[in-house]
Amino acid sequence: MNKTLITLSGPTASSKTSIAIRIAKVLGIEIFSCDSRQFYEEMTIGTAVPTAAERKEVPHHFIQHKSIHTPYSVGQFESDAVDKLSDYFKHNDIAILVGGSGLYMHSVVHGIDQFPTVPEEIRLSLGKRLQTNGLEDLQKELQTLDPKYFIKMDIKNPSRVLRALGVCLAAGKPYSSYLNKKKPPRPFVVHPLSVDIPRTQIYDRINNRVDQMISAGLLLEAERLYPHRELNALQTVGYKELFDFFDENIDIDQAIAQIKQNTRNYAKRQMTWIQRKEPDAQKISYACSDEKLMSVLPN
Repeated sequence: MNKTLITLSGPTASSKTSIAIRIAKVLGIEIFSCDSRQFYEEMTIGTAVPTAAERKEVPHHFIQHKSIHTPYSVGQFESDAVDKLSDYFKHNDIAILVGGSGLYMHSVVHGIDQFPTVPEEIRLSLGKRLQTNGLEDLQKELQTLDPKYFIKMDIKNPSRVLRALGVCLAAGKPYSSYLNKKKPPRPFVVHPLSVDIPRTQIYDRINNRVDQMISAGLLLEAERLYPHRELNALQTVGYKELFDFFDENIDIDQAIAQIKQNTRNYAKRQMTWIQRKEPDAQKISYACSDEKLMSVLPN
């Protein structure tokens, strides 16, 4: 097999985008994104999508290719990404997959368990319940419907809870009953890399990035999306806190502080995922030199 997929993982604000672009330019390859927050065309500032200039430097796939009004699951992404990579590999030998959404990267590399389709009315209903009653209400129901999965999942992650509970309600069967089925082989070998950055450094970068997002107009972007706040795509750090501000539950300073804290928590979960799920990934410094970067790339 002579097709190689470089994977580049790392927590938010760890310079993944810039490193991926450097790699892509050196190897003359294209970037495939697996950042689930960057799929949606209506969400730009709060998701830190690659800039127009960056996308002009190197072709990017799966950036703002969907609308928040179109449900898009990890299963759909897996199918789309594998199809597009298969086409790409007909004429190219190396691609790079980059992003902080560990489950989405895992789906492309290893495949995922197949789940029944969750009707849109269930998705919307759960989204409204999350907004009205909070995450704990959904956690309790999931614990009742699928205690086996509940004890080992990240129950603090709203997206995970919504997804698992949606499957339980749609299928009338536990989410865990669909796990660990045989996956199809992939037509490429994987060359895994992960960005290494001290936790204190990443937290400082997150705080600065949030301030920059606010200055760039995140408040106006969130205000435009506020009428659609119940959609699953908008159950996202950086938007849900501002929706609470618009609802007059908190003031703007509290909202900004919560965005920073929740983003730091998210980064911590990302780092934990990488440690557990990608033990073989070769670590590269977020500030690595060109020489060091070249040394970790496939021959």
